[in-house]
Amino acid sequence: MTEPQAEAPTPTPNRLQALFSDWRLKFAVIGGAIGAVILGLFLLNFFWQHNIASMGMRSWSARADANPIECMIQDTNNDGYVSCTAMLQGEVVPLECGASIFNMGCRVNYGAAAPPTVRGNKSRIPGG
Repeated sequence: MTEPQAEAPTPTPNRLQALFSDWRLKFAVIGGAIGAVILGLFLLNFFWQHNIASMGMRSWSARADANPIECMIQDTNNDGYVSCTAMLQGEVVPLECGASIFNMGCRVNYGAAAPPTVRGNKSRIPGG
């Protein structure tokens, strides 16, 4: 008679290995990573003009001894500039800041700026 042979213990699979052996989980992890990268690129592209204009506004404000306020999200009239504002000596200054990395910096938008106070002749205009 033959002796019964002891069976070799079957290795129990690691729970983590068993979890990652499922194709659905692999698909979900890879799909989630790809989705996160796509979402990140979309947000970077959407806020790119705002970020460049904000850097220009902070730079202009530091040189002009002004306080930066805020910039619009995007260039609304496609002229290459984003509308921003800063506080200079108690007055709000409308700025147009470059929306491109090659055109960083700001310029004062005199068309939207408040008219300067004029000191001088306070007489009324004749005939008015």
